[in-house]
Amino acid sequence: MTAALSIFYVLAGLVLLERSSDAFVDGAAMLARRFKVSPFIIGMVIIGFGTSAPELCVSLIAGLSDRANLSLGNAYGSCVFNITAILGVTAFIRTLTVKRGATLFAGLVLSAVGVLSMVLAHDLEIARCEAFILLGAFAVLFPVYCFFSRQQAAGETASAHPFRPLEATLKLTIGLAVLVGSSQLLVKGAADLARLMGVSELMIGLTVIAIGTSLPELAAAIQSARRGEAEFVLGNIIGSNLFNLLVVVGLASSFNGARGFSDNVFDRDLPATIVAAILIALFGRNGKITRLEGTIWLFTFLAYLALTIYQEIL
Repeated sequence: MTAALSIFYVLAGLVLLERSSDAFVDGAAMLARRFKVSPFIIGMVIIGFGTSAPELCVSLIAGLSDRANLSLGNAYGSCVFNITAILGVTAFIRTLTVKRGATLFAGLVLSAVGVLSMVLAHDLEIARCEAFILLGAFAVLFPVYCFFSRQQAAGETASAHPFRPLEATLKLTIGLAVLVGSSQLLVKGAADLARLMGVSELMIGLTVIAIGTSLPELAAAIQSARRGEAEFVLGNIIGSNLFNLLVVVGLASSFNGARGFSDNVFDRDLPATIVAAILIALFGRNGKITRLEGTIWLFTFLAYLALTIYQEIL
């Protein structure tokens, strides 16, 4: 692919992401109101898991090709970006009002999953049996977390907004399809440009692909923040990170195992994921995530990115 075509893919992907995110969040909000489901759960299941489809596709392909650095770099890099950059940007745009109990629980669950991942990856290998442990953990944690979040949402009143089923369905399905498709278009162009620069697979996974495949989450979160849908934002990030850490890594490692990946994954990327998760519980302890805390997240991401570039390139 030529550089000109790669740049076109990047620009086209960005435009489509911006246009589709608005419709997608609209459809999700309409469904949440209609079925009296907590916006947190809708954000976690539909937005969080749905927008993680790019990460799953990329990591599965990389795992089947025995490219562990690309596969794990994509998953863990996306987790760090989701919390520090996406929550950072959305909190900077507008203070996020969150439920203290759900936020604390989310931070602790994500931290525990990160610690479990470090235990399994201590020998720089995630064997097939360990991959099934991750998938089993997801099968246990997801319903527990949904139950907890539903209890937190007890007593919420439904909105009086009118429900138009066809409009909601079209916005949700078409918006999600374009979000995922445009992110793939963007990643393809950006990855080709990165390869022309001669950077490592881990670097591509942690930056270009991880950030690129997280753009649906970023686009949906920004639109949600502008509309004051803080529950969607947090549910999106938590759902996406649980999916990345347990399902994406688990499935990608369940075929051939993930072997021989860089020790930077264990020493840098997993600890960064755990620290970012702890900050969710810390910042949400008062029921609000402020602009100052969003700024701290953004600086944390920039520091992580600078360290990654220094260790992988310089």
